[in-house]
Amino acid sequence: MALNLRLGFTGGLYDLCCNAKSSRVGGTVTVLHKSLGLSTSLLLLSIGAAHAQDVDLRFPVSEFGTPGLIDMPTGEVFEDGTLLLSSAFHSGVQKYTLSFQLTPRIFGSFRYAIVDSFDGGDGARYDRSFDFGYLLAEETRLRPSMVVGLRDFGGTGVYGSEYVAATKHFMDDRLSVTGGIGWGRLSSYGGFQNPLGVIADEFKSRPFSGTDTGQLDLDQWFRGDAALFGGLAYQLSPRLSFALEYSSDAYETEVANAGFEHKTPINASLSYGFENGGALTVYALHGSEVGFLASLPVHPQNPKYSSGIEDAPPALLPRRTAAAMSWDEASIQTRESRTYAALEAEGIALEGISVAGSTATVRFVNGRYPATAQALGRTARVLANTLPAEITTFRLEATANGMTTSRTTLRRSDLEELEYDLDGTWRSYTRARIEDAPRTETQSIAGVYPKFDWRLSPYLDPALFDPDDPIRADAGLQAEASFTPMRGLIFSGTLRQPLVGNLDESTRPSNSVLPHVRTDSVSYATQSDLEIKHLTAEYFFRPGTNLFGRVTAGYFETMYGGVSGELLWKPVNGPLALGAELNYAKKREFDQLFGFQEYDIVTGHASAYYDFGGGYLGQVDVGRYLAGDYGATFSLDREFDNGFRVGAFFTLTDVSFDDFGEGSFDKGIRFTVPIDWLSGTATQGGYGTTIRPVLRDGGARLDVRNRLYEVVRGSQTNELEDRWGKFWR
Repeated sequence: MALNLRLGFTGGLYDLCCNAKSSRVGGTVTVLHKSLGLSTSLLLLSIGAAHAQDVDLRFPVSEFGTPGLIDMPTGEVFEDGTLLLSSAFHSGVQKYTLSFQLTPRIFGSFRYAIVDSFDGGDGARYDRSFDFGYLLAEETRLRPSMVVGLRDFGGTGVYGSEYVAATKHFMDDRLSVTGGIGWGRLSSYGGFQNPLGVIADEFKSRPFSGTDTGQLDLDQWFRGDAALFGGLAYQLSPRLSFALEYSSDAYETEVANAGFEHKTPINASLSYGFENGGALTVYALHGSEVGFLASLPVHPQNPKYSSGIEDAPPALLPRRTAAAMSWDEASIQTRESRTYAALEAEGIALEGISVAGSTATVRFVNGRYPATAQALGRTARVLANTLPAEITTFRLEATANGMTTSRTTLRRSDLEELEYDLDGTWRSYTRARIEDAPRTETQSIAGVYPKFDWRLSPYLDPALFDPDDPIRADAGLQAEASFTPMRGLIFSGTLRQPLVGNLDESTRPSNSVLPHVRTDSVSYATQSDLEIKHLTAEYFFRPGTNLFGRVTAGYFETMYGGVSGELLWKPVNGPLALGAELNYAKKREFDQLFGFQEYDIVTGHASAYYDFGGGYLGQVDVGRYLAGDYGATFSLDREFDNGFRVGAFFTLTDVSFDDFGEGSFDKGIRFTVPIDWLSGTATQGGYGTTIRPVLRDGGARLDVRNRLYEVVRGSQTNELEDRWGKFWR
């Protein structure tokens, strides 16, 4: 399994990319076990310290990191929106799982497991897998809750199984009783003929896949023998719980190859829960193993600092105070300077201002607040405190990368009336008018451009789980700079100098039969020293109403440079957006400096974006990928009102599963944790993570900075409405 993690400090943004694949290798297993255990423990402790929440879990978590007893699942799901991290250990086995309750009924999990001697011999199986669960029925006074689930449905099939489980609570929820039926691995102990065979004969036998490549083996699901399982969990005290189960997993491969002893189908566990919802569990497995489980639920919708710890906004002054200096030609420059300075103190840059009659139109750049609504609220109060009394209407133009993305009109009297109103948040939103701003209606302030910015910071660039050397990393210095000579035109670059590390020691070659558009990542790590991570010229513009444009040229990313153009249609008040992107990409030299290799290609995608409401964002991209394959990428993300975002994606192209190689097709999960969610400070940026079970050449897309949809949508109606609670903060 190869995982490349890039951790850089770029305006507070961490970027982490995980590229993993299962493998069978020997050696260095002990070192990997210790390092993974330590890193996971530190992760759990750090997140727990940063995000202490008083959470009461109603049910235990299985060693698979899903709702369950010990080895067996239950008929329950997590609380909506829960992100759960878990690590489980017993002799020769480690499981690291990330689970997310995507909707009130659907949860998904990604798991990375290390199993010693799974395939015989002294080597270890490094394995990844996905789980899925759907809540068929909620618990009522008479009916149990019921879940149908898939375990390891998109991985190598090591734990491949399906189940239906039901759970009922008694004794004021202190006791829960579970019963279920399983197929696949969950029918390997006490199995009997599949009852679904009465529907069709195909259910009576389970074909052997043998692909071991991560395909969706639909012809295996719920087929072959079935077996019953069950158990109970009892809350001994507010912090201590006990679980007992009858397991239908015989651990056949582990018994045959790894010396596992299956003495009894009975498992038991004892769990201690902490105030932040985390738990430590010790469990006895099949009468022969003692294991340990650590789990931590994180609730994205409940940040530790819900109100923020930034300085309070300026209180509105009486209008006669702001009117002390009248608006005439002699005072315009002074008035602009006062407004500019007051906004700058709030982390907002004033770029343009015009006054016509009783209306002031202002163009601003939000440089501090994650929620544009908060920047709007602070801008409006500054204007009310610095502009004359005769100015009764404020028109606020939000700007991103030089483009005006929306215009929000507020009445001064509404601000004065609703500042301390108990329902002021919602009432102020209903009175605001949000519209498109295809061109600015302000007069630019002299001296705003050109702009120059730079920063120097450390970076860490690890590569984990490479079968040849499971733990490698580089650390060094990263220099970033940007120059904006005029509105919309940005020159920027990032330069890295490794100082210590061993990334250049990997020698693992690509075995892909496709053009090596991504699988040469090892060569980029081993043949570079001083690295140009990106060096581009970008131009952002507004072709017309609801239209946004971008042209980018230069070195886009580690592996490619070229020219990219994009056009986006995004109505300010609508849920649908449509985009088109066309790129000419040329592969960079492995030293990541100024040269190019011979490989080049024209790629492009037509994209559709839809905001379903409730924080659910869908995206479909159809077009040509870097290896010349044609297909589509499907994405679904859930974004909470505070900016915390979790999603999943998969790509299917005309590359066959065999030609794609291990993994069969590109797929993964991703999440972004905003810095202000962790710290409570008003800071833009966050910790962004994409986890792929395997990075291959099929379905690979060019990595271009500042694609328009994410640049634009934060200041438009749907996002403003979701985060308008920040308007008065």
